[in-house]
Amino acid sequence: MDKSKIKKVVLAYSGGLDTSIIIPWLKENYNDCEVVAVSADVGQGSELDGLEEKAKKTGASKLYILDLKDEFVRDFIFPTLKAGAAYEGYLLGTSFARPLIAARLVEIAKKENADAICHGCTGKGNDQVRFELTIKHFAPDMPIIAPWREWDIKSRDEEIDYAEAHSIPLKITRETNYSKDKNLWHLSHEGLDLEDPANEPLYEKNGFLEMGVSPKQAPDKSTLITIHFEKGVPTSLDGKELSPVEMVEALNKIGGENGIGLFDVVENRLVGMKSRGVYETPGGTILYRAHDVLETLCLDRDTQHYKQLVAQKYAELVYFGQWYTPLREALAAFVDKTQETVTGDVKLELYKGNIINAGTTSPYSLYSEQVATFDEDQVYDQTDANGFINLFGLPIKVRAMLLGDK
Repeated sequence: MDKSKIKKVVLAYSGGLDTSIIIPWLKENYNDCEVVAVSADVGQGSELDGLEEKAKKTGASKLYILDLKDEFVRDFIFPTLKAGAAYEGYLLGTSFARPLIAARLVEIAKKENADAICHGCTGKGNDQVRFELTIKHFAPDMPIIAPWREWDIKSRDEEIDYAEAHSIPLKITRETNYSKDKNLWHLSHEGLDLEDPANEPLYEKNGFLEMGVSPKQAPDKSTLITIHFEKGVPTSLDGKELSPVEMVEALNKIGGENGIGLFDVVENRLVGMKSRGVYETPGGTILYRAHDVLETLCLDRDTQHYKQLVAQKYAELVYFGQWYTPLREALAAFVDKTQETVTGDVKLELYKGNIINAGTTSPYSLYSEQVATFDEDQVYDQTDANGFINLFGLPIKVRAMLLGDK
């Protein structure tokens, strides 16, 4: 990359530690280039407060704040929910936010006639891949600046040193310097004491959890909820129709209050290393359970089993940053076909971190009490099992006869 040609850079800006110091760093290292900051509102709430003033004070010429919450839930979260996709148990909260944000970065870069796009992802993480694959999809010739792959800063402590030297205000301290990512769907925690898998997360410590409480601190009384789905999409809660964003927000509140959705995992990153993270996904955990329960009623055996294979591949594609690929789109089309009958009500009981099934109904239910009953019925002839077992077990019988002759 010829730095002399970089006059204007569009920066993915969150106001966190990394991107806060990147603005002055870009100006120092790229010929005092103009920096246009772009913040995507995907539900991080108060983290956006005061961001414009901060961005401009640290050297940005302007800040775009894009409200992407509706699109995020409708076009990224719910399709992944319908797929039942989870990567090693992780509900992909950061993963499917990145392609949406990166796509909008490209739009702003084109609008601003920018010479490059910059992000604050480290060279060890997954997000650098997610951002850059999306940028390559929408702007294959756009130069990409990744400071973590250029500068001589080696740690988050050194980032804080840089910020202090440049009088950049931070909302964190060295003691609370977890690497976090928050959006409408989840909050992730990495770093500090969590880097040792032997350490128990500080769930009860003030300030650690932000979306709810630990199961120990949850009420002693359970909460009953009913979620209605239409073709795999949640549309109402306890009889009240909600928009996609309202649905996630409402379930986050209920789930958080009941200690739902804490997930502590050592996961396999795309770049090859293992990393330890703690995730808060209260509403998402409830929705995944409810959707899965409804599918057990509405999908035939072969479709249900094959869809579980598709879910794993779908999750890998999302986790690996391959949202905008033909395979992900083809799998999404398969998933949509399977969801045509995934309509009904799922009742769940929430209690101290547990989600307990409390009844499911659907007009497309494939469950037949007459067929499945242990009592007398008029629709199933049990003697039919004789011929079925003889045919199904024929290969086993033939092989046993062959071995017996030797």
